[in-house]
Amino acid sequence: MKAQIRWREAGSFTGQTGSGHVITMDGPAESGGRNLGPRPMEMLLLGLGGCTAFDVVRMLQKARQKVLDCTVDIDAERTDEIPRVYTRIHIHFRVYGLELSEKHVSRCISMSANRYCSASVMLGKTAEITHDYEILEGPAPKQDMLSEQ
Repeated sequence: MKAQIRWREAGSFTGQTGSGHVITMDGPAESGGRNLGPRPMEMLLLGLGGCTAFDVVRMLQKARQKVLDCTVDIDAERTDEIPRVYTRIHIHFRVYGLELSEKHVSRCISMSANRYCSASVMLGKTAEITHDYEILEGPAPKQDMLSEQ
């Protein structure tokens, strides 16, 4: 796997993945940025959420569960000392579907957290990672992602 990061201006950087996808990362104004994109440490949380959600959905599909949607909310804390590593991460899953088995959902989340999600296993070396979940019958409501919290 490869990636390239290029400084653009002030606190703004462009990252390109080995698969050709491009994203802008930036910092807040007080750190010299212009808030043009997510912070690099936010990208770690997005990677964690994407990795574990991918695992859970795929495993539920393989178990022939009628999963319709999955959202993952992450709440994290970092240490005040440099390096400001994550010390606590809580992951809340909302799994939407039809007649989903709680046993399957619980097992898939546990397997992702402890075995399959490389980001979770790696970040778990410095942070206490906890999980919980809701199983919701039917499709997810149509709303903005962060406004549903």
